[in-house]
Amino acid sequence: MADPKRPSSISGQLILDDEVRPGRIHIEAGHITAIEPEPAAPADTFIAPGFIDVHVHGWGGHDAMGGPEALSGMARALALRGVTSFLPTSVTATFEKLTLFAESVRAWMPAAPEDGAEPLGFNMEGPFLAEAKKGAHPAHLLRQPADLDESTLAAWLDGLRIITIAPELRGALELIGRLAGNGVRVSLGHSAATVSQARAGYAAGAVTTTHLFNAMVGLLHRDPGLALAALLDDDAWVELIADGHHVDAELWPLIWRLKPAQRLLLVSDAIALGGTTQTRGRLGELEIEVHGDRVTLLDSDTLGGSVTALDREVRNLVDAGATLPFTARRASANPAALLGLEDRGRLEPGLRADLVILDASLGVQRVMRQGSWISDNED
Repeated sequence: MADPKRPSSISGQLILDDEVRPGRIHIEAGHITAIEPEPAAPADTFIAPGFIDVHVHGWGGHDAMGGPEALSGMARALALRGVTSFLPTSVTATFEKLTLFAESVRAWMPAAPEDGAEPLGFNMEGPFLAEAKKGAHPAHLLRQPADLDESTLAAWLDGLRIITIAPELRGALELIGRLAGNGVRVSLGHSAATVSQARAGYAAGAVTTTHLFNAMVGLLHRDPGLALAALLDDDAWVELIADGHHVDAELWPLIWRLKPAQRLLLVSDAIALGGTTQTRGRLGELEIEVHGDRVTLLDSDTLGGSVTALDREVRNLVDAGATLPFTARRASANPAALLGLEDRGRLEPGLRADLVILDASLGVQRVMRQGSWISDNED
């Protein structure tokens, strides 16, 4: 008897690398085995590769630094928003707490729920950030890269996929090179770096950029900084938080015109309050509040993450004039490429059947992870 949770094929409007076309996807053993045209496929059903969020601090009331139960809750809540893979992301904390975070994620990963987004390791945002561009990170917990000892670094490396470093800090270039040599994707961010300091960071081994334009020197015409270096370096990835608050939507076309197609990725930078009705909470040691869909530090105008998931960002980019193939790539294929993953992120035979079913308004209807439905929003 056929298992309804593991269909052998599904049909709809397929969001491919460069076009949307009606078709049918055949699935076996959790992988796409074939894609064929199907002119009669439902016109109001879109099939996209599963979204991959590489920078997310929490969702659905669950904090990435809250231990195994919180991580499981976060994985399940993200799946409802079309996310099939993710990196739980820390905020700035003491070395000891970050080591506990790393150990917690590693211990949890083998038991992560099958009906949630799949963890791919973890991301650390901080503590090697510039105080002048600290954003929603406590100044007293910031550290210099030169302060990192061998034993602490060794305790972090297993599972560490991305880490943010301000390249102008003491010992930054040396640490960037060491991390890159161990396969970690170093991201430049929370930085007051000049263009030359930023370029030195990329030359040392950094490959990506934390939430472009936020917590960095922008496109000041007499004093440009990291944002310019990131936009003009064709090899550097850049993160975009497309919630309309972190970067004004009028700037989005500038970013996607400057960056090569494979080097721009959407991230949520979401926090635990996302997906809930709560308006007050904490981000690490700091109190935050939500006003509509905008998050700030309490009694401040400083942004403190987001409450916008990747599915909303996909709709935002399409509403701003981007095509569906363009947008899907930045939520799926490009994050996969950043992490060196070749088994997911596109609709292609041989790849994992990690899929998101979207309705005519691009709302998430169903989510499939490795050939099995893991969420269903149809009712």
